[in-house]
Amino acid sequence: MPTPSIAVLPFVDLSTDKDQRYFCDGLAAELIGALSRIEGLRVAPRSSSFRFRAIDDATEAGRQLGVSAVLEGSVGKVDDRLRVSAKLTRTDGGLELWAHTFDRPLKDVFAIQHEIAERISHALELRLDPQHAEALERPPTSNVQAFEYYLKGRERFFEYRRSSVEAALQLFNMALMLDHDYARAYAGVAECCTFLFMYSDGDQTDLEQADLASRRSLELAPDLAEAHTARGLVLSLQHQYEASEEAFETAIRLNPKLFEVYYFYARSRFAQGDLESAAKLFGHASRIDPDDYQAPLILAQIYDDQERPDEAAAIRRRGLQAAERRLQHNPEETRALYMGATALVSMGESERGLRWAERALALDPEEPMLLYNVGCVYSLAGELDRALEYVEKSVSSGLAYVDWLRQDSNLDPLRDHPRFQALLEKRP
Repeated sequence: MPTPSIAVLPFVDLSTDKDQRYFCDGLAAELIGALSRIEGLRVAPRSSSFRFRAIDDATEAGRQLGVSAVLEGSVGKVDDRLRVSAKLTRTDGGLELWAHTFDRPLKDVFAIQHEIAERISHALELRLDPQHAEALERPPTSNVQAFEYYLKGRERFFEYRRSSVEAALQLFNMALMLDHDYARAYAGVAECCTFLFMYSDGDQTDLEQADLASRRSLELAPDLAEAHTARGLVLSLQHQYEASEEAFETAIRLNPKLFEVYYFYARSRFAQGDLESAAKLFGHASRIDPDDYQAPLILAQIYDDQERPDEAAAIRRRGLQAAERRLQHNPEETRALYMGATALVSMGESERGLRWAERALALDPEEPMLLYNVGCVYSLAGELDRALEYVEKSVSSGLAYVDWLRQDSNLDPLRDHPRFQALLEKRP
């Protein structure tokens, strides 16, 4: 018998002002996380199912995602009232398995999430194990406004650019002002501060704040995978690699379907020069979220470094296709542009790759990580003076993560240049 599987589509915003997309997406994302805990159920990752935001036929979306059932819904939010409609449909034949409308006070949002997950498990004849059922019954926060700030913060953080991460940090801190014991918000603060430490001047204060926030998150929720992931990330930047590995491994044990833990763990191993471990972890991340472009494109580079050209070519094509799909839905996603540009140049399509890089630059010309990656694109294209120019500008703009510079083979053509050596000497 095939493994039961489900996709959760983005919930439709029925608010009058159409300004609750973050809340609708957050509710759907929370359900994806809850359903991922059901034993024997395969859940399509958020990045895959959210591609079908505008589709009219949910069962067609389910067929394209290769799942046996699809959950769709809508959210109406007025003042302190919440109306959530949800429907579970079989992909094969369109049979409606379950449908319900919840009309309750906004403070009941967590109870609604729990009830939807329970009803889906019953409809699919699966069961929540006691540990995960208990975890679902514990709301992440007692304050719904804090939850809303958290959802907005996660949305901004995953844009993966300095200005967005700064906005996310502010939102997580606003959540904590309302709920001082919000473990997820502390984990969010830690991740934001590690990002700013790496890509915004390497200020030790950022790393110290990340350290404190990750410790507090773990104190509040020792069984929260996201807390251990944030802690592992902080420890890796403190070069406490053994403790970092233990934290990441604990996060995997708590939630083996959490993409972020594999991705951050892989980046940590790559920065240490452990290509073998990094390749395995990026590969696992890519299998968890087949619509992600970041893990496969970095993995392709590792395969090149390991002289595995056929595997590199295959995974690079897959990563580029994922980046192209992302850009169809969001043409201004700079990370997809500059990572896709690196892939194109590596595949011999230098002219197209350089166009993508220039598009990214036009959108965000001061972003340190973008400048760094554009430098990688020009390095691979053989334009070394321009490559050095952009890498130097990225460092002067705040990029401080020199562990990555030391290991990144995309910069090998620059490695012996005195200007590149001077960059490494600038950073500890």
